Formats: sequence, structure tokens, C-alpha cells
Amino acid sequence: MLSTQKSSAKIGVYVDVANVNRNGGYGMQYDILREFACRDWAEAIRLNAYVSFDVERSREDPLYRKGINSYFSVLREYGFKVIQKNVKWYEDEKGTRYGKANADLDMAVDALLQSKNLDRVVLVTGDGDFVQVVRALQNNGCRVEVIAFENISSELKREADMFISGYFIPNLLPIKRPDCSGTWGELGSVVRGYCSHYYEDRGFGFMRYMDKISPALWITDSRNDDSPYSSAFFHGSSLPEEVNTVSLPNRDFIFEFRLEESKSSNKDPIATSIRLVSL
Repeated sequence: MLSTQKSSAKIGVYVDVANVNRNGGYGMQYDILREFACRDWAEAIRLNAYVSFDVERSREDPLYRKGINSYFSVLREYGFKVIQKNVKWYEDEKGTRYGKANADLDMAVDALLQSKNLDRVVLVTGDGDFVQVVRALQNNGCRVEVIAFENISSELKREADMFISGYFIPNLLPIKRPDCSGTWGELGSVVRGYCSHYYEDRGFGFMRYMDKISPALWITDSRNDDSPYSSAFFHGSSLPEEVNTVSLPNRDFIFEFRLEESKSSNKDPIATSIRLVSL
């Protein structure tokens, strides 16, 4: 069994909020993000959220002002420092106005400067511009983990010491489906995972999903008591029409499915109502 001794690791979490919100992560739960980043009972030294703020709109739109200030307050309640980047407005050659509030440079500089006091850095972004930042952090002795949802740079995935889709982390992004009941991982609940095995000749396979937040992410065999992963049986006929079973198993295909009790002697639940979330 794994030791429950508190880790001495010092963690820094850096969230590119605009990138996350634009690419599948709108509604991400920052308390769950913090829990996952510190999953081995590590200490959160830096929790930075880089946000854009439209000053002009805030003057003219009280609903926007109220909503975004409430959002910032929630982030602060969870211990995040809100680094605000004001939107700057420009005009193109056709006279069309457009706004920009790119916080990439601020986030990169902060992560690099603060990394001397950190053991692990968690970057929440899929932006390929951070590839060189990842390398620099690793050269400074930090382990670098990346969390993102969609439109993720393949090079960023490769450079990180660990990449994990935000869709897989239990409760990080709430599931809003009428057929979802119960807590993530329980029978009747809806979870997200990927196809870990598929037997084309027999027409069935297994989904793997994370059923709890745990430090033992490398233990993917669900038969191990220390593994945070579980498996669910599924019939090939239950897959969405757009999925070609020849491409399975595939970690890049992210599925959302409901867990039902198995009627056979197999202890694994059955994955039903399967939807393809991302690929």
C-alpha cells in the first residue's frame, strides 16, 4: 500500500484562463484543480490565474462587471492570485475593432522566476507557445505537468513530464447530463475516460477512467488497490457511429459514459450511453 506521509514538494499552478475557457474548459472547478495539483499532500506555494478584463465593457455593462468580479472573487477564495490583463482595443486596415489581452508572457515570466522555489509546476494551457517555457522549467530542476482540454499542442504534450486531459480528472469539469446521477465513479454516474482495450473479433472492449484523485497516477492497472483508475466493459455496438473501431484502443479519443451495474459475474461496471467528447 502507498504511504500517506505528507509530501515535501512545493507546487506552483499557472492557469491561462482565456485559453482554457476558449478550448473546452469553461466552467472548470478551481478547487478541484488545486486538489489535483496537490494530490500527494504537497504544498501549494504559487496559485496564479491569468485573466482578461475588458475595462470599457465593465463601464457600460453592469452584468459583465458583476459577473466577472464575482468570478475573480471565487478564484481568490480558492487561494488563487488573480493576475488581470486588461483588454486593449485595436483597428485593422478595414477599420474593424478587435480586442487583445494576451497574458502568455506574464505567465511564462512568472513561472520561470518563481520556479527556483518550486519542485513541481502545473501549467493549465494547451498553447504551444509554452514549449520553450516547459524546457526552461525542466532545466531549472522542476517537474512540469500540463493540463488542458481541447486544441492542445502535440509538442507541448510531448515536452511535459506528464500531460493529462482535464476531461479525465474527476469533477474538474462538471458533467451536465439528465442521465447522470450520483457521485463521479459510482453506479449511475457519468464519467469520462478512454478505450484501453478493444477486441475487434469479439466486439467488446474496456474503458479506463479515473475514479479518484490520487498520487499514484502511474498505476494504471485497475486491479491494483492503489490505482486511481477503474475499468468499464462496453459492447462495440454501444459506441457512437462516428467512431471507427479499427482505431481503438486510442488514448486520444475521450468518451463520456454512464456506469451501469453488470449483470454478469464480471465485477467491472458496464459503460452505456457512450458519447465522444473530444479527439
